Parts: sequence; C-alpha cells; structure tokens
Amino acid sequence: MSVVVKLEDVHKSFGLVEVLRGVSFEVSAGEVVAIIGRSGSGKSTALRCINRLEKIQSGSIEVCGRRVEAPDLDLRALRQDVGIVFQSYNLFPHLTVEENIVLAPRRVKNVKGAEAHALARTALEQVGLSDKIDAYPEQLSGGQQQRVAIARSLAMSPKVMLFDEVTSALDPELTGEVLRVMEKLAKGGMTMIMVTHEMGFARRAADRVIYMHTGKVWETGTGAMLGSPQTPELKNFLANEL
Repeated sequence: MSVVVKLEDVHKSFGLVEVLRGVSFEVSAGEVVAIIGRSGSGKSTALRCINRLEKIQSGSIEVCGRRVEAPDLDLRALRQDVGIVFQSYNLFPHLTVEENIVLAPRRVKNVKGAEAHALARTALEQVGLSDKIDAYPEQLSGGQQQRVAIARSLAMSPKVMLFDEVTSALDPELTGEVLRVMEKLAKGGMTMIMVTHEMGFARRAADRVIYMHTGKVWETGTGAMLGSPQTPELKNFLANEL
C-alpha cells in the first residue's frame, strides 16, 4: 500500500519547551493508526503538524505527496486532502446542520444547489444523522454535534482523516455513538490517524497503535501490544488508564 503520511525526525518546540523530539512514523492508505500517551507527550501536536496547524522546527512531513514544511506549500490543497475533527465541535450555531456541512464545499469547491444538498445527505447518512439535516446545533446532543463535525469533514472527500481526542468531552453513552461512526469509517477503508484515550477502541479498531512518551515514539505495534507492553513506561501508562 502507498504511504499517505510520513513523518521523519520531526522536532517541534513552543518557546523553550521541546514537544516533539525526533518523531518518525508512516501511515499507509487505508490504515487506521491510534496515537496514545499521557497529556503533554506530543500526540496532539503531532496531529496538528500533519495539516500544518503548527509549523515544525526541523525534520520533514509528507502528506499525500506534499511536503508540509515547504514554504511554497498550497495550504488550501493540503486541507482539502486532510480532514480534522477536534474535541470541540466548532459548529456555527446560527447555521443548520446542512449549512454547516456544505459551507466548506461551497466556498472551497464551488459546489452549488442540488449537488450541495446531496453532499450533505450523503455525509449525514455516513454518521447516522439523516433526520437532523434541518436542525440547529443547540437542538443536538454533544454526541450528535460531534457526528455532524465528522460529517462536515467527510463532505470534503478527504484522503486522510485526523481525530484529536474527539470523545474526551462526552459522557460514556455519547462516546459510544461517536466511536461506532469512527469504526464504520475505518471498516470502509478511510485512512485515519486518531489521538485517543479509549484503549478498548484503539485495540479494536486500529491496525497499529503508537505510544508516545516525552515527545518521542516510544513503542509501536498492533492493538495486541496493549495487552503485553514491552516497556515499563507503556505498562505504567496502561495501568493508570485502567
């Protein structure tokens, strides 16, 4: 399978604090990768660097054939290929669900009329919310709002989806409904990189798990490694998570 995302010796600092200290990993087309680790380990920063929400100090990141750190990067084109969903839903409260979803396709891809409506319908079907197309965000639960945020990214037909702790603000029941949508996307062949604290989900849905510690890739393997950690750091992390 072709490599879609490749990080090589990536370093990123905020002031004097080095958050990423030589991070390297690859993600192939159709692969689902879960990044786990303590708060401050660099996992969310790595995700934000992939679509250049943050700039790196050194190393290289290649996404869909584009060098992300290049000064002449077409940022608009990169973000058409890379969808990202955050912990906060960031929906526009004055727009309906449909209007939230088609806003980017209309502005970026010049999608109009019936095509835009069909786009919203298809995206909402993927997340199980077809009946909420005319609702406003305040009329939805947190889990439903997060699923709309996922649909909004899917409407751009991205080649890679990034999920940054998308369930951390939700209660267990709502977390379950969002994770089921993500599992469905994974089974459908979507290339996904997700930062998550949901160990059971990571073990079940991910092709590969990356454990980050102190700004480095500390241990990597299939979901089975969560049952037999090879380093004391991962062992301690999992014991605290459970």
